[in-house]
Amino acid sequence: MTVSSAERSDRAAVLCGLGGVLPRHGVDNAELAVRLDTDDTWIRTRTGIRSRHIAAPHEATSDLAVAAGRRALANSGTNRADAVVVATTTPDRTCPATAPLVAARLGLPGAAAFDVGAVCTGFVYALAAGAGLIASGVVDRVLVIGADVYSRIVDPEDRQNAVVFGDGAGAVVLQAGHADEPGALGAFDLGSDGDHEDMIMVAAGGSRVRADPDRASRAERHFAMRGKEVYRHAVNRMTESARAVLDRSGLSVADVDRFVPHQANLRILRTVAADLGLSADRCATHVERAGNTGAASIPLALTDDHTNQSLRPGDRVLLTAFGGGLTWGSCLLTWPELTPAAEPARHEEESAP
Repeated sequence: MTVSSAERSDRAAVLCGLGGVLPRHGVDNAELAVRLDTDDTWIRTRTGIRSRHIAAPHEATSDLAVAAGRRALANSGTNRADAVVVATTTPDRTCPATAPLVAARLGLPGAAAFDVGAVCTGFVYALAAGAGLIASGVVDRVLVIGADVYSRIVDPEDRQNAVVFGDGAGAVVLQAGHADEPGALGAFDLGSDGDHEDMIMVAAGGSRVRADPDRASRAERHFAMRGKEVYRHAVNRMTESARAVLDRSGLSVADVDRFVPHQANLRILRTVAADLGLSADRCATHVERAGNTGAASIPLALTDDHTNQSLRPGDRVLLTAFGGGLTWGSCLLTWPELTPAAEPARHEEESAP
């Protein structure tokens, strides 16, 4: 495909489909209280989470990604995509990337496919990558998926983190269009601060420290997070990034119809919304029912909002996220007219690939 410079200057990525899936097995706070030194009140007071979904032993990130991608493609009205971008912290394997497998299982032979690793900011980074591929004329349609199976990297005996994280996948389809049409992605803001890489980390498993039990402790082989510091950085970075996107767009908080932040925990969501001057009724929340699903949290929240008709065509939607790295990012888009979407499905209800 050859695109002229004039055509490239007028091209924009337009959201035209979405879908999400959660593992069938739901785990409520009472179930966690049986094996952890906690109770429902403690969990809800600190996180706002009532339940989360945990992948079965045979379910991998690619399984959830394929199911979410299939639903997003169906919602877009076509099964075609020229590229697949998978944002994940929990790839099926260290090598190769998960995206090529997902593309193959979705029947997209030859599609460009790659993973994005920006932890909980991964979906916003992947959106930016997909938008760039379209704006530059490299492809016409991109399937962007956020998928994580945190239950594989979180220590099930770690009370601080086991109560927060859940598994899931969400996806959107982007197609080439114009900046002034509904669904068009607008300004982005992306950033990082590697000086704080140890604030959110799985220390072992890469080239720095092998995951061999003889070389790494149990703690090093599992997800670790310094909660109080993360809370402060998450609130500040998400608020600053959201404001930066609004400034670049020449808009104010009053112009935002729907705020969809990364679903870290309810306290963070409400604090960021309040700091921005957004009322609680304009803030999407999915975390109560699914926990923190990492890179999947924003597309799952979008799917939930669309299903519940909390998003209307023409709404200005502000996305923002924060994750390990440290990384953060935000994006503005105008919500399009989409066919009705079902609520995030249970993965085992999906037909086998």
